Amino acid sequence: MSEERVLTGTPDFDWDQYANGENISGLSHEELEQAYNGTLNKVSSREVVNGTVIGINKREVIVDINYKQDAIIPLSEFRYNPDLKVGDQVEVYIENLEDKKGQLNLSHKKARASRSWELVNEAMENQAVVRGYIKCRTKGGMIVDVFGIEAFLPGSQIDVKPIRDYDAYVGQTEDFKIVKINQEFKNVVVSHKALIEAELEEQKKKIISTLEKGQVLEGTVKNITSYGVFIDLGGVDGLIHITDLSWGRVSEPSEIVSLDQKINVVILDFDDEKKRIALGLKQLTPHPRDAIDPNLKVGDIVKGKVVVMADYGAFIEIAPGVEGLIHVSEMSWNQHLRSAQDFMKVGDEVEAVILTLDRDERKMSLGIKQLKEDPWTNIEEKYPVGSKHNAKVRNFTNFGIFVEIEEGVDGLIHISDLSWTKKIKHPSEFTQIGETIDVQVLEIDKENRRLSLGHKQLEENPWDVFETVFTVGSIHEGVITELIDKGAVVSLPYGVEGFATPKHLVKEDGSQAAANETLEFKVIEFNKEAKRIILSHSRIFEDVAKEEEKAEKKAAAAARKSKKAAEEAAPAIQNQAASTTLGDIDALAALKSKLEGGE
Repeated sequence: MSEERVLTGTPDFDWDQYANGENISGLSHEELEQAYNGTLNKVSSREVVNGTVIGINKREVIVDINYKQDAIIPLSEFRYNPDLKVGDQVEVYIENLEDKKGQLNLSHKKARASRSWELVNEAMENQAVVRGYIKCRTKGGMIVDVFGIEAFLPGSQIDVKPIRDYDAYVGQTEDFKIVKINQEFKNVVVSHKALIEAELEEQKKKIISTLEKGQVLEGTVKNITSYGVFIDLGGVDGLIHITDLSWGRVSEPSEIVSLDQKINVVILDFDDEKKRIALGLKQLTPHPRDAIDPNLKVGDIVKGKVVVMADYGAFIEIAPGVEGLIHVSEMSWNQHLRSAQDFMKVGDEVEAVILTLDRDERKMSLGIKQLKEDPWTNIEEKYPVGSKHNAKVRNFTNFGIFVEIEEGVDGLIHISDLSWTKKIKHPSEFTQIGETIDVQVLEIDKENRRLSLGHKQLEENPWDVFETVFTVGSIHEGVITELIDKGAVVSLPYGVEGFATPKHLVKEDGSQAAANETLEFKVIEFNKEAKRIILSHSRIFEDVAKEEEKAEKKAAAAARKSKKAAEEAAPAIQNQAASTTLGDIDALAALKSKLEGGE
């Protein structure tokens, strides 16, 4: 690419004299040298001067600074300017006027660097466009050579459209705008996007001014996100929300479109101020629900596939784009609602009954429990009062156990109907959730769909027998199983429990009875209806003491009575002693014997 230099001579030049080394100018050597030096620039090392490109090849650039000789500079120092050509003026830094080989050494890179911050600040102040060479990738963007300075180009500032291949930009030369300078850390941030945004803004205004709702345009898929697809309409972007891609349910927008694909879209809405354009793709095709069988009605059975699961229900696709909701309450006759995941999962093929169908609103509700007979329809025949069944424990409350005899048929066993003999504080003491239990139907509440059940009723009431065994005053051996503030629970024979208050737990030596101690107890109260037996240990020795005391009192009273009678008879005997005859003496002897017998 070097440019030929054409030399023109003078017609009267004496070449023979020149060849012989003679002075043809008439000037001395010193004068000639002085005249030659006068035609050259006066330059010195380590300064920046302007030069002219006089030659370019694949690796080097030849630069003339109007000095004794030209200099060769590596072409790599000009890579930021791929349009460099012969005749261009460039700045160069004089490293050495004459090295060991006698050659002039110049550097374009150092010349740029010496003025780089001055040029960068001028470009920032004047909002000027600068030329830069993209050197390499870095975290979050690219490194760009601008005036010899390594500037940062954020990935978001490369282009107005998302960048999928950063490496494709490495080695390119582009125009940039300097958007930020950190003087302290010598950091420069540039943007290529900023140069084209102004042009695009004007283009957007023109395009938006011609838009109309319902208008169909061709666009190119620019970006795909989890919530929708961005479409390039030729300088302005629009968004197809994921719900507007297809009448059917879409999990990923990439299932419908692909990058750079050209598609037709319809304008649903747009905002002149915010430059937002809402687009639709599914609206270009008829709604599938309009194509379903017009004879389809409430009560019909349809088949479909579970496409979405939620705690409250499942969405069933009965045709492409046509879905119905099965609420969890319509999945089972059981009144205790569970999660819909307990009944089905995504991908299941199911049959369902149409419960509601609104063609105008395009809504449909379905049910699967209706495919089975409601178990409460003939509940009196299936589970009559007094019948016995096997049930599954579902849940506990403080007052009883909820059980399920079959799906949709629940019942409650009140805590008082669990056992004839045991005092149960909480149902968990008696059974566990998930276990089975035998029950008897006590009462049917069809309106509220609830059965009253009993477990103890499966056995005869032992209190009829206990009434004859634990009579008031009878004494039985018992074990104190629990001590509480109000007294003690005592385990008696035949699995029955009694209760003794603290004052009835005092032993004969005055100490208090302890837990797990075996003692004799006297029944002081028996209540069959309340299933209550009141016991006393202390009453046993207390009653013995009272009987002994009563006997002693009775004997003392009799002695006092005899003594009094004797005292009353003594004076009469003395008065009759003087006139006593033989017959009287016999009578007195008989009276004495009688009195002694009385004592």
